[in-house]
Amino acid sequence: MPNIVNELKLDFKDVLLRPKRSTLKSRSEVNLEREITFKNSRRTYKGIPIMASNMDTIGTFEMARDLSKHGLFTTVHKYYTPEQWKTFAAQNPDCLKNIAASAGSSQGDFERLSEILKSVPEITFICLDVANGYSQHFVEMVRKVRAAFPTHTIIAGNVVTGEMVEELILSGADIIKVGIGPGSVCTTRLKTGVGYPQLSAVLECADAAHGLQGHIISDGGCTCPGDIAKAFAGGADFVMAGGMFSGHDQCAGDLIEKNGKKYKLFYGMSSHVAMEKYAGGVAEYRSSEGKVVEVPYKGDVESTILDMLGGLRSACTYVGASKLKELTRRATFIRCTQQLNNVYST
Repeated sequence: MPNIVNELKLDFKDVLLRPKRSTLKSRSEVNLEREITFKNSRRTYKGIPIMASNMDTIGTFEMARDLSKHGLFTTVHKYYTPEQWKTFAAQNPDCLKNIAASAGSSQGDFERLSEILKSVPEITFICLDVANGYSQHFVEMVRKVRAAFPTHTIIAGNVVTGEMVEELILSGADIIKVGIGPGSVCTTRLKTGVGYPQLSAVLECADAAHGLQGHIISDGGCTCPGDIAKAFAGGADFVMAGGMFSGHDQCAGDLIEKNGKKYKLFYGMSSHVAMEKYAGGVAEYRSSEGKVVEVPYKGDVESTILDMLGGLRSACTYVGASKLKELTRRATFIRCTQQLNNVYST
């Protein structure tokens, strides 16, 4: 008989943060920077721990350059060549502390990653990204990369349960990427029936990681700045977003015009578009697990960055957290059946 977990699991939409008495006079008093020393690499990071996803339309060099100006982080997608990396690094040396080079779990991925890190030794973050972080093959990849790059900070995922967070940290990862199925263009839950409500995943995985002096990223499920605040309040050390960064000038892809309106293409990395682009099509043994959408054109990413940071500062002010690090300690979640009044929504 299959096991059934009857305990309720929650998404961001299921809760609100309860306000608390505060001595802060202004949102401007809130410090959003974190300083984090990682368990395995022993390196220290300092910045605002909001990340752009390593999707090929989002984790671009252009995005990295502009997010870094505000202290934000970009996990750069794995499809740039070592030559492109060298050119970018030479032109944007100040960005390199706020980026990670990405790779999958194949031998080809490892070789490409090794060449990039050899070409640009200033890169200190590695993002090992697969859809299913539960495979033994992936654990072995983490161990292999740790052995090859002992002083690099390794991001690894995706998983959603504490025991796998612990396995990956003990195998050499520093930051675990948490999230299966919550993304705006992910259809894994529809195609496979597999997933975990994102807030509960963050709460449980953060507890497991912090017990080992590790860290986590809440990856996916954020639709607005309030969701980013809830992810940090739930214990996430970093929050990664894809859809919220889509549609901007800094995103890859052509601008599409239809009926006088402008759009940019955005798709999941397991969608048929991505697989046709990078793998020659959808293999017969699998299905597409990603949507392809035309996102209304949003212009420069600057306004989105400021909106994210402004909302996060405001959330900290409401609960009396003068620093982002204090948000988790100050947070109390309340269950709700409705969080928005949508009477005038379009």
